[in-house]
Amino acid sequence: MSAPRRSLSDPDETFMQRALELAALARGDVEPNPMVGCVLVRDGHIIGEGYHHRFGGPHAEIDALQSLESPADAIGATAYVTLEPCCHHGKTPPCSQALIDAKIGRVVLAMPDPFPKVDGGGISQIRDAGIETSVGILQSEAESLNAPYLKLVRTGKPWVIAKWAMTLDGRIATASRDSQWITNPDSRRQAHQLRARVDAIAVGMGTVIDDDPLLTARIGDTKPNRVANRFVFCRHRLPNVQSKLLQSARDVPLHLVVGNQVDTGECQILQQTGAVILETETDDPSVMVEQALQWMGKKSLTNLMLEGGSELLASFFESGQIDECHIFLGAKVVGGQQAPGPIGGSGIGKIADAEAFSLISIDALQSDLRAVYRRVESP
Repeated sequence: MSAPRRSLSDPDETFMQRALELAALARGDVEPNPMVGCVLVRDGHIIGEGYHHRFGGPHAEIDALQSLESPADAIGATAYVTLEPCCHHGKTPPCSQALIDAKIGRVVLAMPDPFPKVDGGGISQIRDAGIETSVGILQSEAESLNAPYLKLVRTGKPWVIAKWAMTLDGRIATASRDSQWITNPDSRRQAHQLRARVDAIAVGMGTVIDDDPLLTARIGDTKPNRVANRFVFCRHRLPNVQSKLLQSARDVPLHLVVGNQVDTGECQILQQTGAVILETETDDPSVMVEQALQWMGKKSLTNLMLEGGSELLASFFESGQIDECHIFLGAKVVGGQQAPGPIGGSGIGKIADAEAFSLISIDALQSDLRAVYRRVESP
């Protein structure tokens, strides 16, 4: 089951909750833009609603205004918007001016937008037009929804999702490294749905050698709305030119994050397949992670999914770069002291020093479970 939604008694919170539900419908379709929903209300009743459906398309406020039976219905109505309206010309005209021109009577916002070209400007423009404006209704919920967007704007790095499948006794493979299949088909379909909404997928060379993955989203006959960039972290060795990743490099973007001990001549050969080589000046895992994340941020990649293996996850974990975990628990037990767990590396010495995560949701997938956790930010 998903985490329980809090009980709402304030009408402003009730309508803002609906706006947040609308915003969430665009997950995976609007990035690097934020997910935004808008509800128009008159006399306690919703008269129009909308959300930002896709990157480059009309924003939530415009979508909601266009849903009205008549433009005159907007006059004096209250607009509930999950994020501060934009006040600049980008791919679309400014939404703050659209609300003003529509003669909206009141604007209720969940949160300001820290994007530099907005950052309070939309709120000021609306207030300067004499429109009553309230800010901060269900702000924590809005921030949680758009946490990846906020991280990208504030740090220049993507939101990092660690995904792994493990047995009931916490193993990601047997002692002989066999890992197919720990989870059932329902779990694997959900994992592919996650692939279909992120901007990037990363693995380490151990996973490439053991599994020869393709790292594309396969969701039946439905074509994913976005195709994730694929990243392989190559500290000391490179994928074989005959691997599925390199054989498909001209069709699906492939980037090799290469340590300074890797032969440059081999890199040049792999470039001919269409792979992009991202050279780092070290083979230190934490530095390679940092440089790769900065590069992804410059490319406006909002969500990065880590697909393994345990050493790659350890590199991100030890660097403090894992924001969210999607854990698929298969209804199997394999045992064995040599059977690997999901996160390798040296680990921590004391439980008291463990990084804390908060449970977001848990779902049953037939006999499997999927649990989603987010890192608890330090106070």
